[in-house]
Amino acid sequence: MADNFKYKTPEGGTTAEFKDRGSKFLAYAYPVSSAEDVKAKLQVLKKEHPKAVHHCYAYRIGTDGLLYRANDDGEPSGSAGKPILGQIDSAGITNVLVVVVRYFGGTLLGVPGLINAYKTATQDALQQASLIEKWIEQRVEIQFDYPVMGEVMYLLRQCEATVYKQDLQLFCVVQAGIPKPQADAYIAKLSEIRGVEVKLI
Repeated sequence: MADNFKYKTPEGGTTAEFKDRGSKFLAYAYPVSSAEDVKAKLQVLKKEHPKAVHHCYAYRIGTDGLLYRANDDGEPSGSAGKPILGQIDSAGITNVLVVVVRYFGGTLLGVPGLINAYKTATQDALQQASLIEKWIEQRVEIQFDYPVMGEVMYLLRQCEATVYKQDLQLFCVVQAGIPKPQADAYIAKLSEIRGVEVKLI
């Protein structure tokens, strides 16, 4: 049952290379958790590979399957982004971005050739990734007065919550992710502390 509350994601970045008729395809797989992460990684790669003709990519973020994108970056429609996304989904992982940087070798590969190249480069990069299992979390925003901070933080540590943002002044705001199996129980416990307000986000 607990497996339904977990998802797989790469622990760190990996790279792979695929060559076909002079064209070079460099695949980069990264763990990401937001569209901002994706933009930042793309900017870095575009600076690293200014002479590449295409920076095609796909990502999937979150556990509901709703946040994803496939981008062909000028390649024929469906020949790059979709095969990349297809490999991410075949691997059964999320919170991942794969960018395939292409250096053109002078010979056109045609759509089947491109699909094969983007698919293979992505597959190789993902096969090298060491995957970790993480809890699916219920994201919450907790608002409270400073004197009860110790109790709030104690409960968050106890349920192994991830703290994403904290602003600890006289009036405190913490955004955290509570592992789904414990979410209801710990939201109830937090709400019992005097003056604590818990909002789902």
